Amino acid sequence: MTLKLLVTGGAGFIGSEFVRQAVKRGYVVSVVDKLSYAGDMERLKEVEKNITFQKADIADRKSLLNIFESGRPDTVVHWAAESHVDRSITDAAPFLESNIMGTHVLLEISKEKGIGQFINISTDEVYGDLDKEGRFLEKTPLNPSSPYSASKASADMLGRAYHRTYGLPVITVRPSNNYGPWQYPEKLIPVIIMKAVNNEKVPVYAKGENVREWLFVSDCAEAVFGVMEKGKAGEIYNVGSGVEKKNIEVVKTVLKLLGKPEDLIEFTKDRLGHDFRYSLDSGKIRERTGWKAGTSFTEGMEKTVRWYLDNMEWAGSKIKGHQG
Repeated sequence: MTLKLLVTGGAGFIGSEFVRQAVKRGYVVSVVDKLSYAGDMERLKEVEKNITFQKADIADRKSLLNIFESGRPDTVVHWAAESHVDRSITDAAPFLESNIMGTHVLLEISKEKGIGQFINISTDEVYGDLDKEGRFLEKTPLNPSSPYSASKASADMLGRAYHRTYGLPVITVRPSNNYGPWQYPEKLIPVIIMKAVNNEKVPVYAKGENVREWLFVSDCAEAVFGVMEKGKAGEIYNVGSGVEKKNIEVVKTVLKLLGKPEDLIEFTKDRLGHDFRYSLDSGKIRERTGWKAGTSFTEGMEKTVRWYLDNMEWAGSKIKGHQG
């Protein structure tokens, strides 16, 4: 029997990659997305005839209930989230509404409808940050730093509570920083590309010493399929590449690929509450599902830069729309 998936946030950056892969794998896919500034149906153009799409806010219980009753999904894959840390620092309210209340609505309806599997996508940022040594394990206590990561930690723990209390088959996935084609141009790598292409100054927080673990978007989506197929309800799975880079290293890599000078770099005042380093121990997902990241940082960056150069009109329209 072909599994029916309900994918939230499926018109987003990572969610759309998951949807494209799901269609290729033969799943029956329904997508729900409220198409906020970061959502875009262009990302789903190649599979639009193979999916059912419904525009709705996941915090709107009435709309979601109708979607569940009409689609009757077997599995919910919950990608939808407000995700930009800087925006959460400016205004946390939308993050609480979408990430916490939206997740609550989904969990409640999934419980009522007896959903067979609920994949709750979290983030490595729920752990807080690390110094220069060590890695986060799935059992590491959560210690979020920003309104964004606090809202994701709340959604993460809500899912785990629904498994513990009600027996809802929730699996929690905590990926590291994703990058790749179709990322909205407010995140680090597309910002660097867009600024550098236009010979504008590339802003870098503080001295660019903060460290992130970088995961190519298609690898992240593949990991979630591994968890869907081989993961265990109630479990948590870290999803990381093992590739750690300082922000300044990422900036210099992009500039080199574009043939741009490093004097475009402009150091700016540090972000409030800026986490220093993230690093995941992803041994569990490798052992339990056989997944491992297949895209090297060099290959992933080359693909990403090439994609943006080929899609400058799309990326530029997003920047103009945001500024307007």
